[in-house]
Amino acid sequence: MTDTTHATGGTGATGTPGGDIPAAVLGLDGYIRALTDVATTGRRLTRDELQERRTLGEQAAEAGFRLRPLIAAHLAVTRERWPLPRAGAPAGSLDRVLAAVEQAVDAVAEGFERAQRVAVRQEEAARREFIDDLLYGRSDVGRLAAQAERFGLRFSSAHAVAVAAGPTGYAEGDAVPRQVEQALIARFGDRGTLLTTKDGLLVCVAPGDQHDVLTYFAKQAYAATGGSRVAVGRPQPGVGGVVHSYEEALNALDLGERLGLEGPVLRAADLLVFPVLTRDRQAMTELVHHTLGPLEQARGGAEPLLRTLTVYFDSGCVTAEAARRLSLSVRALTYRLARVHRLTGADPADPVQRYTLQTAVIGARLLDWPARPATP
Repeated sequence: MTDTTHATGGTGATGTPGGDIPAAVLGLDGYIRALTDVATTGRRLTRDELQERRTLGEQAAEAGFRLRPLIAAHLAVTRERWPLPRAGAPAGSLDRVLAAVEQAVDAVAEGFERAQRVAVRQEEAARREFIDDLLYGRSDVGRLAAQAERFGLRFSSAHAVAVAAGPTGYAEGDAVPRQVEQALIARFGDRGTLLTTKDGLLVCVAPGDQHDVLTYFAKQAYAATGGSRVAVGRPQPGVGGVVHSYEEALNALDLGERLGLEGPVLRAADLLVFPVLTRDRQAMTELVHHTLGPLEQARGGAEPLLRTLTVYFDSGCVTAEAARRLSLSVRALTYRLARVHRLTGADPADPVQRYTLQTAVIGARLLDWPARPATP
């Protein structure tokens, strides 16, 4: 709620209880008449009188006034115009007046809080709609740009997007997103960042030149989720750039999963070769089929030898390191590589042939071969 009043309760400079809150908003005439009648008859406040206070509270909240001066105004006017019970009034009238004051104040607070809850839900709905439109790129660019500053973004500069995938999905308001957001705010304050969730992932949008923000987001997400994997897209300009960076981050997560890439943080800028390799799926399928297809003739199928090649290349083609990772002797690993050479005709030790084999191995991992046939 926007705070548009400086009222602190009591009588303001103009002599109006509530200070800067207009008398029309306070609506205290009906309140005083009701209290006077309660003091005279001993009755309780009626349903209409309580509803009038609730409505007043709602209208005050919608107008941007605070609750404390609103309550203080009721208490101040009660003190100034205290309706003493008249002679012959029913016993206990004083207690009824105090009870009526309590009822009235409670009704004002109830209406005020109801209006605030509605406003919060509307703000959350608007934020969710903005985020969906922003990350899907399905709304008018001008409309998104106009809304962006309301949610802390300025599209005059490039933005980058990081996504974090934890062991479970996350939604707005969950403990993990709140924890990560609080850590970012405590460290950086307001730096034009947006933290949200989308399809169970944590999403952070930050100015493209503030790499420290996304790096810190990655660390906090990793800690809060118990070991999540984070992917970071490249900085891209404009509203459409957010969508592009977001899609790059999602693709990096997918590549990391399919290729078994090590490391908790994947950067799209470091993985640009993979989209190039997969752009022509037909060509990649043919490469895998013709280069690695003969491995299926080996005893036990292609999987053990494909695994050997994968670890060998991931180890920088260092035989001793690859053998250690595979829990094999160097001699056994050398035998497997020789078996690959005999079946495929490509020598992993030859620089030119090694490149063909390594590219085919990457393709096999992307195509999930040999679990799925690579048929041209």
